[in-house]
Amino acid sequence: MLIRLVRMTFHPDRVEDFHALFSRVAPRIQAFDGCLHLELWRDVRYPNILTTYSHWTGPEALDHYRKSALFKETWADTSRLFAAPPRAYSQFRVRSEKMNTGVA
Repeated sequence: MLIRLVRMTFHPDRVEDFHALFSRVAPRIQAFDGCLHLELWRDVRYPNILTTYSHWTGPEALDHYRKSALFKETWADTSRLFAAPPRAYSQFRVRSEKMNTGVA
């Protein structure tokens, strides 16, 4: 499984535009072959910095999505709202440890 993070800095007055766009396209992205999970996060200190967090079956599935009309259309609409270049990271989980919360 591939984990993809895309951190985007928006013009403050365009954040709501992105929220509306994300609401429209998220179901289509989630339905895309190979997409296992999709979330949108907001930075704690800077509400105009948002990050998409997604899981893909592998690099091939992400590449297939990135070459799709859906991605090209969505990215064109999204990039017009940026205040700074986005940063994207693709990661594989190496290991995961469960935290002991003390709750039985």
